Amino acid sequence: MNATVRRLGWALSDTGVVARRYLSHLVHKPDELIGTLLIPVLAVLLFGFVFGETMGAAAGVDDYRDFLMPGLFALTMAFGIGNTTIAVVSDAGRGVIDRFRTLPMAPSALLAGRSVSDVVAGVVDLAVLAGMGLLIGWRWNEGWPSALAALGLLLWLRLAFTWIGIYLGLVVRSPEAAMKFFSLVFPLAMVADTFVPTSSMPGWLAPLAEWNPLSATVVAARDLFGSPGVVSDSWVAQNALLMALVWPLVLLAVFVPLAVHRYRSAAR
Repeated sequence: MNATVRRLGWALSDTGVVARRYLSHLVHKPDELIGTLLIPVLAVLLFGFVFGETMGAAAGVDDYRDFLMPGLFALTMAFGIGNTTIAVVSDAGRGVIDRFRTLPMAPSALLAGRSVSDVVAGVVDLAVLAGMGLLIGWRWNEGWPSALAALGLLLWLRLAFTWIGIYLGLVVRSPEAAMKFFSLVFPLAMVADTFVPTSSMPGWLAPLAEWNPLSATVVAARDLFGSPGVVSDSWVAQNALLMALVWPLVLLAVFVPLAVHRYRSAAR
């Protein structure tokens, strides 16, 4: 039992060291953070001020900015896949991962540290976007506990997407190839309840959008923030909070073992 506790403490300590390394790189090279936030910030300006009234009328929402912000929060969590994938494949290409393998550290620390640092970066992303939202008039209307629960769901989604990025970063061979995988995030982000409610989509597309993991988190976050929304009467839409917990868990159950297996296979 004591040996198990010591190994766990060793792994946690090494994970913290690796996470601090990645976060220090983020501080010294903030272009990754800026790149992740660029599209959502532009979307706040364009959809909040330029297209807001038109989009709100089409979506059947009176206050489109309040409707928009939870979707942009989730969108930013999804875009984190790109930074994670590129960072991991770059580390592999520079031999950083191989050097870590030669150190007397817990084997799990490298991937776990990467995931922890990306979730912390997600906190920064959400803080910046929330500040933007407050400037354009967005408010949460259900109190601090509900707002913190919504932020927790968004970070839970970010954790799941981080492990997808880690796996892809271990699979692809170059940052250029990683960018091609990142382009697949756009359909995932757009065919969801981010910019318009799924109920306004064509009949054949609406079920795909409703079962999108992003939609569950967006709808649940809107409810917790007290933001306006148009929720369909489908089972998945009516149980968005449950699905916002389940979908990331399913993704983690799939991609954590895949990433660990890939990491161990590359070491042989």
